[in-house]
Amino acid sequence: MPDLTEKKDAGIPSPRDGAVAAAAPKPEKARSLGSDAWHDLRRRPIFVISAVLILLLILMAIAPSLFTSVDPRAADLRNHYLGKPNYTNFFQADWFGYDVQGRSIYARVLYGARASVIVGICVTVGVTILGGLTGMLAGYFGGWVDTIISRVTDIFFGIPLLLGALVILNAFTSRTIWSVVFALVVLGWTQMTRVMRGSVITVKQADFVTAAKALGASTGRIMFRHILPNAIAPVIVVATIALGGYIALEATLSFLGIGLQDPTISWGIDIASNQKSIRTAPFALFFPAGMLSLTVLAFIMLGDAVRDALDPKLR
Repeated sequence: MPDLTEKKDAGIPSPRDGAVAAAAPKPEKARSLGSDAWHDLRRRPIFVISAVLILLLILMAIAPSLFTSVDPRAADLRNHYLGKPNYTNFFQADWFGYDVQGRSIYARVLYGARASVIVGICVTVGVTILGGLTGMLAGYFGGWVDTIISRVTDIFFGIPLLLGALVILNAFTSRTIWSVVFALVVLGWTQMTRVMRGSVITVKQADFVTAAKALGASTGRIMFRHILPNAIAPVIVVATIALGGYIALEATLSFLGIGLQDPTISWGIDIASNQKSIRTAPFALFFPAGMLSLTVLAFIMLGDAVRDALDPKLR
């Protein structure tokens, strides 16, 4: 019988070598920034709670008929004027009571989510794209490009967002969702510009950017393939938190009578129409205002969780 030592010398692995190799731990595959952040987010209760609330809100905005068959515009002043809530009649027209026009508050809370979600998402996408592009140009090229963009940004920063939106929306004869989106995008891109500019200035000094320039990569490739993926994280955090603020701003404009108008259903419109009955029927004001506050809180919580996951210093 040949000795095991001879097998080892001849290059044939012994049974013991196989057992040791099987017991050795396999090296863990390196995770990217996105996968590492997702791995961390799934273990945060604040992210899970906010994500569930936001998914429910989006489902309400897309298909409110799944939650109720009541017409939110059907008014019956004779029978339903400020009708009190029936808290045991779940998911029915009188669950949250009726408003000053005899309309179901529950149905209007559901359908009001659509306008808020559309405005919040569209404004966030618009300011992220516009502010991201201008900030990337200013941070990468510097010089006179940075000077011009920075001075224009300073001018828009001097315009109060709410006051500027009032002025712009007064120019529209019919104020719809898209006119509100336009006004908020025109005035709200400056914050994203400054965030992206600072992030790009930091990233463009990295060694991999210098190596890409040395290899002859084009400006567009360097900006969108190398700098943008590594500079976008702070912008994502700010955009997530700002989304809730844009929803609240839309409700504020509608409350002041300068934002959305009937027949569009909005939480801000309902808050404005029911504010005079706060003493006699506080529930008519509480439910749309409470839904607005819960939505804004959910997006702020989501932004905080994303910030903690993307910032290694906070782990």
